[in-house]
Amino acid sequence: MKSRRRRWLGALAGLAGLTAGAVGATVLLKKGMAARRERKSIYPEYNRGGGDRWARPGMSVTLRAELMPGRDRSERSFRVEEVLPSGRVRLEGFAGDHAESEFEPVR
Repeated sequence: MKSRRRRWLGALAGLAGLTAGAVGATVLLKKGMAARRERKSIYPEYNRGGGDRWARPGMSVTLRAELMPGRDRSERSFRVEEVLPSGRVRLEGFAGDHAESEFEPVR
């Protein structure tokens, strides 16, 4: 009789452990889902909203002097043609796409 009782108690303890594990896993999964929705990138240009961009089409920007040495500020100024989803821009009359760090800060 004692061995049956021990088996039942062991089975109940095992089921209690499984139940606690399942509840814990559910709670962790729910927390993980919420964290994924709020997750931000380590790159600030990807965290900006649609209206909060460093450049807009038609805006005038100036490349840093280190990238175009020996040229005057007016020769390094271009208009933004398109802002890409990554935050990079395409310029009118200048090939390629360019990051914010390539330009002088707005005064």
